[in-house]
Amino acid sequence: MRTEQEMFDLILDIAKEDERIRAVLLNGSRTNPNAIKDIFQDYDIVYVVEKTKSFRNDKRWIDQFGERLYMQYPEENSYHQNDVENCYGWLIQFTDGNRLDLHVCTITHVLKDIKGDRLCKILLDKDKYLPNLEDATDEDYWVKKPTEFQFLDTCNEYWWCLNNVAKGLWREEIPYVMDMLNFTVRPQLLRLLGWKIGFETNFTVNVGKSGKYMYGWLEEEKWNAFLKTYSSGVVKDIWKAVFIMCDLFDGIAKEVSHIMNIKYNEIEAINSLKFLKDVYLLPKNAKEIY
Repeated sequence: MRTEQEMFDLILDIAKEDERIRAVLLNGSRTNPNAIKDIFQDYDIVYVVEKTKSFRNDKRWIDQFGERLYMQYPEENSYHQNDVENCYGWLIQFTDGNRLDLHVCTITHVLKDIKGDRLCKILLDKDKYLPNLEDATDEDYWVKKPTEFQFLDTCNEYWWCLNNVAKGLWREEIPYVMDMLNFTVRPQLLRLLGWKIGFETNFTVNVGKSGKYMYGWLEEEKWNAFLKTYSSGVVKDIWKAVFIMCDLFDGIAKEVSHIMNIKYNEIEAINSLKFLKDVYLLPKNAKEIY
């Protein structure tokens, strides 16, 4: 596997030798001083060019980056909007294990976005067109302090949507249940856990996509409880995970509401949990709920 230095040398050497490439930008986790470094980090590179057409018309120029295992052209994907005249990319997995997310973008396109990306670093600027950038920071991704309305809305969304989880489990509609849990209910728990961490760190940390870094701040007991909210596709296992999730959410909600000095709607939580438990005990041949 080529080292980080070897990859950056290659990326910059290609840019220096190709007159069409006027600047090189690095984005993503490799610019983030707080990111955990490992062998799976991508190289998110933007080559700043005058026009993208020549790069698109003859794609053989990317062969010089190394032997490819497989690749994607995101702008050619029918499910994605694109503006290929201004930005075009190659997502490349190499046979040596490295991954390069490479884009060629026009200077106009880059200047429109560069100041809004605080995880951007200029590696090369042949024409000195690009603005001076402050040191890269993940501050834009730090947990934001919630308002009272955001806290109450999050709690209401969590406890209300369990109604759908309950009926889905009783019907044994597993795909529906999993979608409801992971795309509607779980985001409320993640938001709440993020706020707890935020208050404990004065809102100066990034918990990562999907809360993947939360283990660094949560108590071991709570982190382990959170992991148990993920279950197999077996109905009884999902029920168990849902009840663990509810206990965790309720406890954190009380903790955060105390810090914020606002009233948590415990009656809503109690009644929602009661309905959940009643459906859990409901016979499969039931003709009515109550």
